Amino acid sequence: MPRLLTALAAVLIVAAGLGVRLLWDGPVPKYAGDALYTVLIYTFTLLVAPRVRPWVAALVSAGLSWAIEFAQLGEIPAVLRPLLGSTFNPPDLLWYAVGAGAAWVVHTVARDRFTR
Repeated sequence: MPRLLTALAAVLIVAAGLGVRLLWDGPVPKYAGDALYTVLIYTFTLLVAPRVRPWVAALVSAGLSWAIEFAQLGEIPAVLRPLLGSTFNPPDLLWYAVGAGAAWVVHTVARDRFTR
């Protein structure tokens, strides 16, 4: 994937996350935010390693999201809590997988279109 397109995708992901928070209350923005958090990690993975295969980027992004969630079972330094969270929530694990899976599908379709 071209890096400029990937960087633009990262900006759009952040905008989508902020938009969901502005438009909805309750569990929708929380779980959409979890999925988008993983999609953003996926996008950063592509920025660092542009030739990474979609399934690898999905495993990396889901794995890192899960690792961060499980780290919340311990003590997260206060300065890192806005980025890493502070409270373990088991349903988040599902939504991280949803985000990684969605990013995998979009990346695979986009990659196929660019390589034709």
